[in-house]
Amino acid sequence: MASLCGTNCCEECSRKQDCGGCETCEGQPFGGSCIAAECVKRGGLEEFSRFKQELISECNALQIKGLQLQNLNLLNGFFVNLEYPLANGQKVQFLKDNRVYLGNQIEVEGSDRCYGIVADESFILIGEYGCNGADPEIVLYKKR
Repeated sequence: MASLCGTNCCEECSRKQDCGGCETCEGQPFGGSCIAAECVKRGGLEEFSRFKQELISECNALQIKGLQLQNLNLLNGFFVNLEYPLANGQKVQFLKDNRVYLGNQIEVEGSDRCYGIVADESFILIGEYGCNGADPEIVLYKKR
């Protein structure tokens, strides 16, 4: 069964059993929200596609060296919600575990690190981290 957004993300989700999938939870997985379901409810699949392309263009316009997005995927917050260290030594998480975001991971050329991009209608977060999210650093946090 396809998700509300027309992708196969619910079938591929390791936690589908916890929420039942998009159609069962009406686009509110894990008691939270899904950026794709919100877009589809607002304006159909065309709105979701337009929104994704807008985010891709916005991220690429930032001109971060080695970061060139081709696509964004649906990502569960609990999977990508890293703890980022701040200058004062405190560690913070910027995402909601029960939210589904758009994002991607891009390998940093010539490095063993990756860029992680996570976004929705209100922000773009770009981090850099090692294997399995080790030693994350904030590259950019931008309100939209």
